[in-house]
Amino acid sequence: MNGGNRTGRIFTGDSSGDFLWAALHRAGLANQPTSVRADDGLRASRCWVTAAVKCAPPGNKPLPSERGNCAPYLVRELAALDQVRVVLALGAFAWDAALSTLAAMGEATPRPRPRFGHGAAAKIGRWTLVGSYHPSQQNTFTGKLTPAMFDAVVRRARELAEDGAVRP
Repeated sequence: MNGGNRTGRIFTGDSSGDFLWAALHRAGLANQPTSVRADDGLRASRCWVTAAVKCAPPGNKPLPSERGNCAPYLVRELAALDQVRVVLALGAFAWDAALSTLAAMGEATPRPRPRFGHGAAAKIGRWTLVGSYHPSQQNTFTGKLTPAMFDAVVRRARELAEDGAVRP
């Protein structure tokens, strides 16, 4: 087992987590830049990290049906976080899950349907959905997602959360 499967906390103990927590730390949203185990002292502030699929399927490639099975949990989780104003979706899979979650919470999906892209943003009810490439090794090792690109989108999400406006 690797990462969250091994440590019991999402984005902990793997390279995707190293990339994510370092960016959140640089943005002032985490108290340290790395997380290697669930009890290592990491604390996120003014943000919540979750997943559309609550278990890692074989090959870590969840199916849309698995996303659907976990959807009620994500809806309840977001509903409980009543101060959330920005959802940062890490990858197209998460973007689609966020759109479905907000629709399940009674928000109308804008037409045309917002398309995923790195840095894309869409205002949906009281939330702003922001997209980023997932910090997977496939994206970070190839340069599809660089620390500067990720920092920019995390900074934008933080700014949007602070002022509530969507700036294309």
